[in-house]
Amino acid sequence: MRDFARSDSPAVQRQLDRLGRLSVPDGRLGLETIRALLDRLGNPQLRLPPVFHVAGTNGKGSTCAFLRAMLEAQGYRVHVTTSPHLVRYNERIRLAGKLIEDARLAELLCEVLDSGEDLNPSFFEVTIAAAFTEFARVPADACVVEVGLGGRFDATNVLGPEVLAACGIAALGIDHERFLLVPEAGAPTEPLARIAFEKAGIAKSGTPLVCLSYPGDARGEVMAAAARVAAPLAIQGEEWDTEIAEALRYRDERGELALPLPALPGLHQAQNAALAVALLRHQDRLPVSPAAIAQGLAQARWPARLQRLADGPLAGAREVWLDGGHNPGAGRMLGEHFAGRRLHLIIGMLDAKDPAALTGPLAPGLASISVVPVPGHEWHPAAAFGARAVSKPDITTALADLPADGLPVLIAGSLYLAGEVLRLNAELPD
Repeated sequence: MRDFARSDSPAVQRQLDRLGRLSVPDGRLGLETIRALLDRLGNPQLRLPPVFHVAGTNGKGSTCAFLRAMLEAQGYRVHVTTSPHLVRYNERIRLAGKLIEDARLAELLCEVLDSGEDLNPSFFEVTIAAAFTEFARVPADACVVEVGLGGRFDATNVLGPEVLAACGIAALGIDHERFLLVPEAGAPTEPLARIAFEKAGIAKSGTPLVCLSYPGDARGEVMAAAARVAAPLAIQGEEWDTEIAEALRYRDERGELALPLPALPGLHQAQNAALAVALLRHQDRLPVSPAAIAQGLAQARWPARLQRLADGPLAGAREVWLDGGHNPGAGRMLGEHFAGRRLHLIIGMLDAKDPAALTGPLAPGLASISVVPVPGHEWHPAAAFGARAVSKPDITTALADLPADGLPVLIAGSLYLAGEVLRLNAELPD
């Protein structure tokens, strides 16, 4: 699978075409290639502002969005790298609050690709090397870095305790089984425990490891990973906790905070927000006030995660929701959010994903299921979603063919599809 990228800038597109020709490192594990590439670039990962490093199956991107918003509310300049991009590759590299500009992006990608041409790096390794190179050059006060896939062998895991402020692990679930559940001597065999083992591989000596509460063996793997490297561990329900009702009440050994619920919809986002609060409260590199935390909760934005589309060329005035979720955890969240409501589902899902992950939890309220392609990728046909599902050639047709019955519409199943929806509705992430 490749992360296809397109740009309106010819200079950027030339470099994205080079990125697209890189081989996919199926079966290659380890950090040797990214370390060699970074070494040729002067090891920028050693010269970053304090870094918050966040892993997880679901919610890690939202947690990063909350961290960025809270840090910026405190007045800090924040670098951010997240993945995948939705509409423009530039979304992967945010410099001191602003997306990298096309002219600089073209120069940066050219530099990194030229430096590692003989190393055969992956798309993601080049992206992370580019982000860290620019983060080390542009002045800022903090970095927020989202793990791409897994943790232990993710390209971002070259970060060491000399730059880390805190590491975090969001919700765990079964996803990317092809990469994360490969049998390995010494690794756990129970699926969720193995996922926890991989995610907790970001733990570093002396760096706070802050996480949610996990069941049984998964919890044990996180605790073992922290113990192996002597990372101070802060688990929800022990070192910190939260209550979510009409407000978000957070508490740890430093005291209690009464906070507003986040602006991002969904109860799961309050949990992600609480993790971001805990990450800030368990590190000592960058003080952040309760007022800035509250302001960040109100200001955080994270496109394509239970997002209500604005009136636009695609959505019109209809109530249309967009979510890029594609695994059982995302399905449970969507099922809970839309419980008791009838809705139309438009879904496009990569063929490596389980169709029932979303349609199962949503089934009680589904008035219809329209299946569309995921542009540039192999995708499930309508037959994979049951006898009720109908095939549509694209998102625009699928929406136009729905009855004008006032029911809300949910578009879901893939972040790649979500990016196409945002582009068509003229809602470019900024």
